[in-house]
Amino acid sequence: MSMTLTRADTLRAFIDIVGEAHALVLQDDIKPYLTENRGLYHGSSPLVLKPASTAEVSAILKLASATGTPIVPVSGGTGLVGGQVPREGSDDVLLSLERMNRIREVDALADVIIVDGGCVLASVQKAAEEHDRLFPLSLGSEGSCRIGGNLSTNAGGTAVLAYGNMRQLCLGLEVVLPTGEIWDGLRRLKKDNSGYDLRDLFIGAEGTLGIITAVSIKLMPFPDQVATALLGLNSLDDAITLYRRARRDCCDLMSAFEFMPPLAFVLAREAIPDLAMPIAGDYPAYVLMEISGSGLVDIADLMERFLGGVMEDGLVVDGVIAASQAQARNLWLFREGMNEGQAKRGQHMRTDISVPLSRLADFVRDAEQAVSEALPDCTSVSYGHVGDGNVHLNVLPPAGSSPAEIAAKIYEAKTVVNRVLDEYHGSISAEHGIGRLKRADFEERLDPSHRALLSALKQAIDPSMVMNPGCQLNFPGIS
Repeated sequence: MSMTLTRADTLRAFIDIVGEAHALVLQDDIKPYLTENRGLYHGSSPLVLKPASTAEVSAILKLASATGTPIVPVSGGTGLVGGQVPREGSDDVLLSLERMNRIREVDALADVIIVDGGCVLASVQKAAEEHDRLFPLSLGSEGSCRIGGNLSTNAGGTAVLAYGNMRQLCLGLEVVLPTGEIWDGLRRLKKDNSGYDLRDLFIGAEGTLGIITAVSIKLMPFPDQVATALLGLNSLDDAITLYRRARRDCCDLMSAFEFMPPLAFVLAREAIPDLAMPIAGDYPAYVLMEISGSGLVDIADLMERFLGGVMEDGLVVDGVIAASQAQARNLWLFREGMNEGQAKRGQHMRTDISVPLSRLADFVRDAEQAVSEALPDCTSVSYGHVGDGNVHLNVLPPAGSSPAEIAAKIYEAKTVVNRVLDEYHGSISAEHGIGRLKRADFEERLDPSHRALLSALKQAIDPSMVMNPGCQLNFPGIS
């Protein structure tokens, strides 16, 4: 059903749903919501709405569909593909769940927590820990990103190796559909094979099919033992071999296995100058490895015995095991500081791609070589999560480049890397989503049947085409 209202009357109707105190109408107040955190995207909006309940979200979307008003969901604003930014020159209305941040229930016996979609990730982690449980999703932005956004992009993080990504951690959802209807799929069952799994439609959909207002997610026993090691190796090929050996010897107790180049230490210390180098910084490849557990297993002994064996075999050349939580944190600061160091060097190309694990080392070698040949004055930085084949191959333009030169080099680097990625049958998005940044690349790689299915789903669930227009795909009826 369509409704004809003037623009002013429509905005007034939206404001009345949440109350004037929870609607931003002044551009100075709206401005922080209009820019992607790296400055790549800038949009416009006449209104930011901050509902306090699922019922208010329902009323907003019902009105949006009736009036054809585009709605852009805003979570923590930490997304890396521009999916949270309204279109430039548009009248897109922003909907933020920041007031919907309740921990609804913790069922420690069932290892389930139920939270609002606007809960900050760190708050969910804290609530789980208060019940001697672990919510394992771990991201650099965990102090500001929100669970709804984590689900909408199917976030992975550094612990995905042991615990899985958000899709695997999610048991059920409460979703407000674009029509305003509320789908109550907030189940807490770990086994449920009753028909289509509607939950998975909304995970990774980046707000194009509705608003996730609540979620039930898995918890784990809190690991009271953690062993963290930084290892130097002769090659990335050796890192893959080491991973396979660790999977065999440490089983499911391995919770992280990250690979980094030697440049990681340079970049990290540019961001955090007082970081102390724990081992020599000139090995061809590095691995940050963590195993964790609780109960009767002796994690420290397992790590020592494992490293003793691989060092005796020559697979690991050098290494250090953290002797305390503070030392472990210092090791992780190199992994996290590397990203900050890249940012300090200015705008650069960031990728979030995946390839089959068996071909990861070959892909990195071929892609970096292709970048070097096409852009000899640029610097490649490859790192990521070995266990799931997720590579962040970033390209840094030379210092002193003009904005136009940087843009041209980033475009060329993306073209080169994607060409190699296609040869390896990889994915252009492993964990960050499509958003606006990767939409063209995504569309180029869709076969007709895939596109038809996506369009049919969008049309069926969002017939008015109001949810996050311009994100993921250019669907019919969206300009």
